Amino acid sequence: MIHTYNYASVSIALRELKDLGFEYDFNKNEEEFKTNPHDFEIVHIYRYEGDSSADDEATVYGIKSKSGKKGVFVSGYNANSHSDAARFLIGLTIKSRKGL
Repeated sequence: MIHTYNYASVSIALRELKDLGFEYDFNKNEEEFKTNPHDFEIVHIYRYEGDSSADDEATVYGIKSKSGKKGVFVSGYNANSHSDAARFLIGLTIKSRKGL
């Protein structure tokens, strides 16, 4: 079962993931999972839905590598947020892991 949550803000989701050991910033290092997507999986998904418009929505992904590196990637829903890295997330295997 995938861990999916809705939160009042992106910062709350990031703080909770950090408490779980997800500290690496994949937004700054997106080439890692773009070049080797088979080495990564999404284990947590946090959705933020703004009150005013769909442009306020975002998703925070908790990503784990086969080597044990844990990090986050934040993707918004506005037109400017559809980066190559965000599209590569679709190709990652989504699995649930116990004991994260």
